[in-house]
Amino acid sequence: MSEISTRDAARDSANARDAARDNARDSAMSVAAISSERQESDDNVWTRRLVLFLRVMALLSILKGLYHWAQVTGFVGGEDEAFENQAMAWQASTIYFAVIELVAAVGLWLATPWGAVVWLTTVVSMAVIELMFPGIYGGSLIVVGVEAFMLAAYLALAWMAARERPP
Repeated sequence: MSEISTRDAARDSANARDAARDNARDSAMSVAAISSERQESDDNVWTRRLVLFLRVMALLSILKGLYHWAQVTGFVGGEDEAFENQAMAWQASTIYFAVIELVAAVGLWLATPWGAVVWLTTVVSMAVIELMFPGIYGGSLIVVGVEAFMLAAYLALAWMAARERPP
């Protein structure tokens, strides 16, 4: 009988050691997870700012795209400003921006590289249309200035985010 109780006692002490080791490992892993989260958030501050900027630009792109679709469908403007009554260049530009702004919004919200490229295409396209073809949308320098500011902000944030990542 003493052999059985000795084996049971040895097995119980081995189980107790395993449980203590598991508990120590679990607490060490939870401490490591907490410290790695804190470290990651401190190291990627510019990346988080860039993603926040991209999300704000996505919301603006959605609003701009929906505004262009409202122009196409006739929800905004009077009968004199109806889509059918506009010049062909205005119609083509409006449809182009109605589609590309919404596509850019999806890519920006997901913070994908193609989203940034499509958004940059919309920014440059709007600036070119305003400057080179003022007869289409009126040639507003305010629109060009706002587009240039958004482009400069994106480039600065992307540069700072790229600097904080190791090569």
